Amino acid sequence: MDVVFWVCAAGAVASGIAVFRVDSMARATFALLASFVFASVTVLLADLTYLGILVILMMVMEMVIMVVFMVMYMMNPAGLMPMTMVHNKKGALVISVATFGVLAAGSVLVDWPGTDAARPADPTMALGQALMGPRMLTMVVLGLALFATIVATVVLATHRGRYDRYGDRLDRRPPDDPVRGGLGR
Repeated sequence: MDVVFWVCAAGAVASGIAVFRVDSMARATFALLASFVFASVTVLLADLTYLGILVILMMVMEMVIMVVFMVMYMMNPAGLMPMTMVHNKKGALVISVATFGVLAAGSVLVDWPGTDAARPADPTMALGQALMGPRMLTMVVLGLALFATIVATVVLATHRGRYDRYGDRLDRRPPDDPVRGGLGR
C-alpha cells in the first residue's frame, strides 16, 4: 500500500509538471487528467471509495468535454499546435515557490488537532451523508440538467446536419458540381 501511494504521489507530481511542459492544450489537458487520477487513487487508499471514484469520474468527464470543445472550436487542429502554456515565467515561479513554502511550512509546523472519536464503520457512507445529506436528489437533478445543457449547446452550435451534403432537398440526387455540399450551399 505504501508503494502504491508513493507511485501515485510521484505520478501526480510528474504529470502536474507535464501540464506546463507539453506544447499543446490537448496534451496539457490529458496530463492534468492523469494528475487528478493519480491523486484520486491516493484518496481510494484512504478507504474513501465514494469520494475517490467520484473524483475520477468527474475529472475524466470534465477533461474529455474540454478536449472535445478544443477540437470543435480552436483555430489550430485539435489544440495540438505548439504553444507555450506559461506566461510571465519568472513571476509564476516566484508565486509557486512561495505558495509551496507556505503550505509545506504550515503542514509541518501547525499543531494539528486530535480526536478521541471512533472511526465510523463505513467512512464512505459517513462522508456522503456529511457532504450531501438530504440534498442528494437535488444534486442528481442538477447533474441531469447540466448534461442536458451540454447536449443542447452542442446541438445548437452545429448549424448543419449530417444530410447537409445533399443540399436543401433530401430527395434530390447529389449534383455533379466540383464543390462538395450540393445545391443548398
